[in-house]
Amino acid sequence: MHHIQQSAGEQPARATTTTDAATTTTTATPPTTTVTGRTLARELATLGDAAPATLRGWVHRRRVLSSVTFLVLRDRSGLAQVVIKDPATVGQLQDLPEETVVEVTGTVSLNASAPGGAELVEPTVVALTEPAVAPPTELWRPTFGAGLPTHLDHAAVTLRHPRHRAAWQLASASMRGFREALGALEFTEIATPKLVGTATESGANVFTVDYFGRTAYLAQSPQLYKQMLVGVFERVFEIGPVFRAEPHDTVRHLAQYTSMDAELGFIRDHRDVLGVLRAALAGMVDAVRTYAAEAAALLDVDLPSVPEEIPVIHFRDALAKVGADPDEPDLSPAHERALSEWARAAYGSDFLAVEGYPMAKRPFYTHPQPGDERWSNSFDLLFRGLELTTGGQRLHRPSDYAAALGRTGTDPALLGGYLDAFEHGMPPHGGFAIGLERWVGRLTGAENIREVTLFPRDLNRLVP
Repeated sequence: MHHIQQSAGEQPARATTTTDAATTTTTATPPTTTVTGRTLARELATLGDAAPATLRGWVHRRRVLSSVTFLVLRDRSGLAQVVIKDPATVGQLQDLPEETVVEVTGTVSLNASAPGGAELVEPTVVALTEPAVAPPTELWRPTFGAGLPTHLDHAAVTLRHPRHRAAWQLASASMRGFREALGALEFTEIATPKLVGTATESGANVFTVDYFGRTAYLAQSPQLYKQMLVGVFERVFEIGPVFRAEPHDTVRHLAQYTSMDAELGFIRDHRDVLGVLRAALAGMVDAVRTYAAEAAALLDVDLPSVPEEIPVIHFRDALAKVGADPDEPDLSPAHERALSEWARAAYGSDFLAVEGYPMAKRPFYTHPQPGDERWSNSFDLLFRGLELTTGGQRLHRPSDYAAALGRTGTDPALLGGYLDAFEHGMPPHGGFAIGLERWVGRLTGAENIREVTLFPRDLNRLVP
């Protein structure tokens, strides 16, 4: 067992940190408003009692009582309560169903029982759109009242539910943290083609495209391009879609998902790569805590503590640990769960790196383990029972590529531009890729990865 240390229109939210003897808490200072005359729901109480305010958002809920009517308005910052007593305004509200977009101008009244500690009274309500059609489920209810198929069929509307919004707010914060962490390590963000002339991993699971009369493919990953760009920038990363034409219909697979890739040069081996991965994960967790704390609380997310040293076990030892056949070429989902439970019990870690996968199960560009080329200088990172990341050291010598392609019977002409980079000097390098949806799915405990994907693409779904 080994361990790996870490390697080296509105104003944006500003992070502030408070520290005492026991805890350190980081929160995001809400941004200031720049839309003329508009107050966000979260800002209402800060204006003070009797201050004028204008809210703009969606009718989240209407509650009609005998002497008063409550309108709950929703905007990107949260909910605000509007108190209506004027009969004419009450009558007007009857013609403005839930999800209608409105502007409400009134007077702030501080009220500890109202959302955010304040409400708007004596309001004037103006519809900014035509009356909305009723959504497929009541979005004001605390829990989502419809099944996954209904949600996916009507995602443009059902994503408005606070719990669905919150899941993607975790994803957004995670991407932000990934960028910040790698930016601090002097990585350059890149954007690589998604229409490519050859398959990255294999030809069996690619989507073909008619590209002006020629056959092209949707990129399975940015792998070849990010390796080439190590020769330009040394350290690169990308967040973007990747496509896998694998006919899986499972709760953990998508035909299109968001990949968070990194590649770095001048490494000693795959352990350096794992150190950078550790830094990226820590940045992602910190960003969720800083920028999406309310979303995490709403979904009861138990944020992991990323250890300073991620436990590592060799693949052959992992097979022995779970009682598997020593000739098994890969870990099954059951093996991944068992190994994660063991890492949690033995090391208190939600993360476990399994290194040394058989070369037979790794792509042609993978660097073998020195001294025993049955195994590879690569790893999978398990997170709470699921493979989250694949990474490792790549080949970097032209002669090694010639031998690897010869063993697989691959025509070097198919990889001309890629191989050219190595002929002109490429440092020892490696990288990794994190599946964003898998990450968020594990954070939230989602039973199906589609629950945390905006518009999933899978074996059966191409719309909306």
